[in-house]
Amino acid sequence: MRLSVVVSLVAAMVVAAGCKKNQQETSEIRIGHVASKTGDTATFGTSADKGIRLALDQINQAGPVLGKPVTVITEDDRSLNDEAKTATEKLINRDHVCAILGEIASSRSIAMAPICQDAKIPMLSPGSTNVKVTTAGDYIFRACFTDEFQGRAMADFAIKTLKAKKYAVLYAANSDYSVGLKDFFEQAADKLGAQKTLDTSYSEKADNDFRSQLTKIRDTNPDVIIVPGYYTEAGQIARQARELGITVPLVGGDGWDSDQLLKIGGDALNGCYFANHYAPDENRPAVQEFVNGFKAKYNGEVPDAMAILGYDAMKLMVDAIKRAGSTDGAKIRDALAATKNFPGAAGTITIDQNRNAKKPIVIVGIKDGKLHFVASVNPD
Repeated sequence: MRLSVVVSLVAAMVVAAGCKKNQQETSEIRIGHVASKTGDTATFGTSADKGIRLALDQINQAGPVLGKPVTVITEDDRSLNDEAKTATEKLINRDHVCAILGEIASSRSIAMAPICQDAKIPMLSPGSTNVKVTTAGDYIFRACFTDEFQGRAMADFAIKTLKAKKYAVLYAANSDYSVGLKDFFEQAADKLGAQKTLDTSYSEKADNDFRSQLTKIRDTNPDVIIVPGYYTEAGQIARQARELGITVPLVGGDGWDSDQLLKIGGDALNGCYFANHYAPDENRPAVQEFVNGFKAKYNGEVPDAMAILGYDAMKLMVDAIKRAGSTDGAKIRDALAATKNFPGAAGTITIDQNRNAKKPIVIVGIKDGKLHFVASVNPD
C-alpha cells in the first residue's frame, strides 16, 4: 500500500510537471535565432539580432499573434559552424521554438539546415546567400537574394559600369560563401566577354598577410580585383593592395557590409564597390522608416545590411505564422513557401519554388570614407 501511494504521488507530480511545461510552451510563440554575436564575424549576428528585436517590438506593440505574445531566444554560435549546430539543437530540444532565424554566414546556415529539416522546424536565413543553403530540404528558406544573382549583378556592374575588360580574383578557399560568389561572378563575366588574369586564394580566419597574392595580381595588370570575402579580410586586402601600388577598384559582395569595414580598410577603400541588400541613404520610404526606427531604438546608430535583413526576416516569419494560423512546423513551412510580394524594408520579397527570395540588389560605393547608394538592380 505504501508503495502504491508513493507511485501515485510520483505519477501525479510527473503529470503536474508535464502540464506546467505544456502551459509554458503554449503561453507564447517562441522563435529561435542563431547568431554570431562573438568571434570573427560578430557584427553580423549582433546587427541581425538588433534588427530582429526592433521588428519584435513592433510586432508585439501591434497586439498578440494567434492570441499570444512573441518572444525571440538568441543563441551565440561564436562564429563557428559546430557551435551553430549545437545552438540549433538547444533551441529545438530545450526551448521548443516553433521556427528558427539564422544564420547570416552561409557555412553556418549549411551546418544548421539538416538539423532543422530533420526536426521539421522551419528555418529562415536572413542573409546566407550561398545557393546550397536551401537545398537541405523543404523546411529551409532564405529572406535574401542568392549568390547566383549577386555574382551576375557584380559582374554586370564591373564590366558595364566600371568598363573592366580584365579582372583578377582573390577569394577565401575555405568559405562556401566566397567560393560560390566567385564562381557565379566568373560565369557571368565570361558571358560578358571579360578576361580573367589570375585566380588566387587565401584561408579565411587563418591568413592576414595577402601581399604575396596581391603582388601576383598586380603583375597581371587587371582593371578590377574581385574580393568575394567578408569585411575582416576585405579591409586588410584593400590596405595592402594600396601599399603595393595597386590603384584599381576592388569589388566585393554583401559580406563586406559591417561598421568595421571602414575602420579596418580606411581610405584604402575609396573607389571600391560592393553588392548589398540595402544602402541607408537610399531614398525609399520603407528604407528611411526602418533607419529612423533603428536609430531611435539604438541611440542614433546607423543600421547595416545585416540589421535590415534580420528585421525583414522576423517580420516575414511572423507574417507566415499568422497566415498559417498555427505554430505547427508544416503549416508555417507551407505559408513561407506561398509568400508573394511581401513588403520588406529592404525590398519586396517573393519566395520561389526553391525557397529562395526574389528581391532587388543594391550596389554601394565608397567615397571619402563613406558608403553611398549607387544603383539598384531588380531580379528580373
